[in-house]
Amino acid sequence: MVFGCGDDGGSGDEGAGTSSSGTGTPTTGTPATTGGVESTGSSSTGTPETTTGGAETTSSTDPGTTSGSEEGGSSTTTGAAACEGMSFFATSEGSGKAGGNLGGLDGADATCQSLAEAAGQGACTWRAYLSTSTEDARDRIGTGPWQNFAGDVIADSVAALHDDGLSNGDPQHVLDETGSEVPGNEHDILTGSNEDGTYVLDSTCQDWTSASPDDMAQLGHSDIPGNPNFSPSWNAAHLSNGCTPQNLQGTGGSGRLYCFAL
Repeated sequence: MVFGCGDDGGSGDEGAGTSSSGTGTPTTGTPATTGGVESTGSSSTGTPETTTGGAETTSSTDPGTTSGSEEGGSSTTTGAAACEGMSFFATSEGSGKAGGNLGGLDGADATCQSLAEAAGQGACTWRAYLSTSTEDARDRIGTGPWQNFAGDVIADSVAALHDDGLSNGDPQHVLDETGSEVPGNEHDILTGSNEDGTYVLDSTCQDWTSASPDDMAQLGHSDIPGNPNFSPSWNAAHLSNGCTPQNLQGTGGSGRLYCFAL
């Protein structure tokens, strides 16, 4: 069953640290050392070896990164630094004439990244909160916590976001990347998700590639919990009547997205 909603009056990286393991080729001039290559991946004391005609390679680790075990001359750091400042927003603009065709997840992510860059948060990696037939929204947004433009924490973790719901208040916590509230008559946000952040069958505008009236999208409401009758869920309020721009507008939306920083 598809429910329409009108204006309810509501306002609205793994960084790779690569170190040299001493793969230079030693020469056989007058040898002062055996092996020809000194790799200084770890600190040493005493008089350093010298080579004649050989190569000396050094390995350094950037501050703030963690080197793994060295094999084959490379080490990898795992875990990206947390995004500082705003790490959640609702997009300030909708999909326009594209309707539910966002260019798939890649296109939606690019929209989030572009808007974040314009707002000065381009150093963070952004993902759209969208589910598809191959990926759940809850698995693509990082681990939290996340905060809005004003610094309000909207959730501490993925579990809290879906068990307790997105924290809202008065004034609204669901702000766009400029700090503005989403207009009440555009409070429908594309998600394709159940309340637990998982995929809703046949409710993603063909994995966000369709603007057909024959497809549907699961929508959330940005102005929860303003009016429970109109805004029962931030990510799973109701279905759209289709995926055309007119369909999305007809139930109180414009093809806006939720964006989360990893």
